[in-house]
Amino acid sequence: MRKTVKKDKNIRVFLVDDHPLVRQALRNALGHERGLEVCGEAEDREEALKAIALAAPDLAIVDLRLRSSDGLELVKDLRTQHPKVMSLVLSMQDETMTAERVVRAGARGYVSKQEAPAKIIEAVRKVLGGEIYWSEKAAAQVASKIASAAHSANGYGVEELSSREVQVFEQIGLGRNTHQIAESLHIDVSTVETYRARIKEKLGLTSGSELLQTAIRWSLNK
Repeated sequence: MRKTVKKDKNIRVFLVDDHPLVRQALRNALGHERGLEVCGEAEDREEALKAIALAAPDLAIVDLRLRSSDGLELVKDLRTQHPKVMSLVLSMQDETMTAERVVRAGARGYVSKQEAPAKIIEAVRKVLGGEIYWSEKAAAQVASKIASAAHSANGYGVEELSSREVQVFEQIGLGRNTHQIAESLHIDVSTVETYRARIKEKLGLTSGSELLQTAIRWSLNK
């Protein structure tokens, strides 16, 4: 099953950005969203790690360029030290170059600071819903990369998968959920679930989260 956040309580969001005005804008945008609450803020990596350990947020929104550290390293720290905390990267850097890096590091998505608040909220909602978020432009680039290397899967055991299982695995690597995969491949949702189970068994994976991360790493390392 995909990792999602329970909906019977407010979703706790932690902000990591070295610009107070950016944090204020995010705080204001999130504050108007039902079911979301900002539970803390930090300006750099060390401060964020200490505060996140106490605040126990569901999601951290992280800027790539922090006051005295690298946001990408913070994303990696969260993946290892606080695996239950999902991360969404917010940055001004070129998305076609950055989106892949941040997802490979463990983030659940990337959104440009140039986007309107509504788009950032959309990204937050999708990540909290268990999906990977990136723009259509970045997703198209990754899809092209996967397609051009569909038969070069050494090191992941993907060569053991059937053609249809590889198609499903590719779709998972793009962050698409079961319903989206079913629609894209014109098959039933139950059939997608069957393929997911077979893929996990063949690749020796034990959970939906492990399947998602493996599919993402495979797609980005081509």
